[in-house]
Amino acid sequence: MTITLHHCISARSFRPLWMLEEIGLPYELRVWPFPPRVKDKRYFEHNALGTVPAFVDGALRMTESAAICQYLAQRHSPRALDVAPDEPAFGEYLNLLHFGEATLTFPQTLVLRYRRFEPDERKQPQVADDYATWFLARLRTLEPRLAANEWLCAGRFTAADVSVGYALVLAGYLDLADRFTPAVAAYGQRVQARAAYQRALAAQDRAAIEQGVPLTPAPLA
Repeated sequence: MTITLHHCISARSFRPLWMLEEIGLPYELRVWPFPPRVKDKRYFEHNALGTVPAFVDGALRMTESAAICQYLAQRHSPRALDVAPDEPAFGEYLNLLHFGEATLTFPQTLVLRYRRFEPDERKQPQVADDYATWFLARLRTLEPRLAANEWLCAGRFTAADVSVGYALVLAGYLDLADRFTPAVAAYGQRVQARAAYQRALAAQDRAAIEQGVPLTPAPLA
């Protein structure tokens, strides 16, 4: 049965889309206007939370982007995009995979909310600035690792790079990329130069046009 991914342009659901392109799995991409819980109530049929992604693989339903990356890597790309339990880098791989979402993307969502999404009377510039600083401080922990290594762990590109790489892409929409440390900035360019990343960009734009959804990235909507 074909995998179906419910997606908004450049939202967290881009992580599993990128993974699908890295692995080369067939999939159906359903693009929704952002935020779907407001713009199209039919989306609640696919995810009761109203958030993206919603990922369907047969009877399986998943909604957490980092977990979907882990699932795809382990099930469809063992010892390639996945790191196996018997490999020395297994623990750091899991840590970095979830670091990308829990530690890096989380503070950026607060920047988005209080700088862009709230109405003017509810915007909180100080909150947004504080969480931008919080994000950048955590990001600096990657600098020595990336100064010595092309990819985050295991000597190869893995799902952890997709997770963290997306957080860097999101930072670009928030005008934070010019504050990256040198090795992080170079790494961000490497991940976005990957052919699968470029294919995922093209796939989301193509599907949005075909489905009549605006191409405005979710972080800017």
